[in-house]
Amino acid sequence: LTEEQYMSGFGNEHASEDPRCPGALPEGQNNPQVCPYGLYAEQLSGSAFTCPRATNRRSWLYRILPSVCHKPFQPLHEGHLTHNWDEVEPDPNQLRWKPFEIPKASQNKLDFVNGLHTLCGAGEPRGRSGIAIHIFVCNTSMLDRCLYNSDGDFLIVPQQGKLLITTEFGKMLVEPNEICVIQQGMRFSVEVFGETRGYILEVYGAHFELPDLGPIGANGLANPRDFLVPVAWYEDRKIPGGYTVISKYQGKLFAAQQDFSPFNVVAWHGNYTPYKYHLENFMVINSVAFDHADPSIFTVLTAKSTRPGVAIADFVIFPPRWGVANNTFRPPYYHRNCMSEFMGLIKGHYEAKEEGFQPGGASLHSMMTPHGPDADCFEKASKAKLEPERVAEGTMAFMFESSLSMAVTEWGLKTSNRLDKNYYKCWEPLKSHFNPNCK
Repeated sequence: LTEEQYMSGFGNEHASEDPRCPGALPEGQNNPQVCPYGLYAEQLSGSAFTCPRATNRRSWLYRILPSVCHKPFQPLHEGHLTHNWDEVEPDPNQLRWKPFEIPKASQNKLDFVNGLHTLCGAGEPRGRSGIAIHIFVCNTSMLDRCLYNSDGDFLIVPQQGKLLITTEFGKMLVEPNEICVIQQGMRFSVEVFGETRGYILEVYGAHFELPDLGPIGANGLANPRDFLVPVAWYEDRKIPGGYTVISKYQGKLFAAQQDFSPFNVVAWHGNYTPYKYHLENFMVINSVAFDHADPSIFTVLTAKSTRPGVAIADFVIFPPRWGVANNTFRPPYYHRNCMSEFMGLIKGHYEAKEEGFQPGGASLHSMMTPHGPDADCFEKASKAKLEPERVAEGTMAFMFESSLSMAVTEWGLKTSNRLDKNYYKCWEPLKSHFNPNCK
C-alpha cells in the first residue's frame, strides 16, 4: 500500500469509490430508492444523531449485501479478554512487565483475536464509561473471519511485525512506529507476516480527538494532515463454508456465520472512518530554557471526559528530540499523579529506565503510586555536563494515561508470567545527599 492509497486529514468528510465501479456513490442524496450498481445503502453511526455538528460522526456505506444478513450470534470462548476488574486483589505497587511472549506458530497458532489479552482497565462497557489496555500476540492471519468492537474504540500500537488491516472502508498497512484507530462498530480483519506483538488502548463511550493546542497556537504536535484514511476497496466473495463475524459485546466475544465477505463496500462517504498515523510525523514541543515540561506536551490523541481538561485516556509519545534546558535535571521528574500511567516501548531504550524496561514490555504506575528515574539515571543526570544533546535517538516509548484507577487482571499479575518481581529494587540504591550546612 503506497501513500497514494490513502486520503489525508483528521476527522474530515471523505468520499471514496472503488475504481472498478465509477459512480457508485449516489449523487446529491444518501439513500436513493435504487442505489447505483444495485447496491444497498447502510449508515454507520459513531455518535448520537443529535450530537452537535462538531462531534457528529457517521458514514454511509454502499455495499453488495447489508451487514444484517447473518445467522444468530453465539458465545465465542477465545482469547483472554475481560472487563472483570475484581479477578484479583488490587495492587498499588509499581508494576513492570518483561516483553510479552509470542508463541511459535508450530506450537500454538494464534491470530489477532485469539491473541488478545486484557492487562488492566477500569469502568464498564454497558455504562459506556471506562477503558481497557490489551496486549496482542499472534503468529497467523485471520482467515475468513473479522472482528468488530461494539464496546468502544481500539487504538492499536504494533510493536513487532506489521499488520495488514482490511476494513469495510479499505486496507491499511500499519507498521511498528505507526498507530491506527479502529472505531466502534467497524469490521476489520488482521493479516500478519510472522511473529507479531503490540498494545491496544480501548476506550468505551468516547472517541479519540486531537488535543487542544492552547498557547501553542494553530500548529504543532500531531498535525491533522498526517492522519491517513483508507480508500474504498471491495471483494464480492462467497464463502460457502461460512465467514465468521466476531463481535466484542459487553466485554465478551460472540460469533455469527454468514456466507459472504463483509468487505463488500463498493463506495462510502462520511467522517467516521478508521485511520492511521506515523509517529515520526509528530512535531515535538520542548523546553528551551529551563525545567522539564509536563509530558502532556507529547499528547498525540485524547479521549475527553465530561470534565474540562481531564481525559478518560491520552495517548502520549516520547520521540527523538533535542534536550537543551539550562541548570535542569533533564530526565522525567519524581512524580505522584492523580492519573494512572501505563508505559510501553516500541523500540530502543527509555531514558529513565535504561535496563529493565524493554521493547514489547510495559509498566504501570497507578494513581498516586510514586515513580521516577532509577538510581543510575538520577546520579548520571545530576552530574551531566549540560550541553545540547539528542534525547531518545532511535527509540519510541509511549504512555496511555488515564484519569481512571485501573485494576490489573489475573493474566497480567500471574498467568502471563511476565511480571518483574524485582522492579522496586531499581530505586533502592538512591541515597540521601542532604547536608544542612551546604546550601
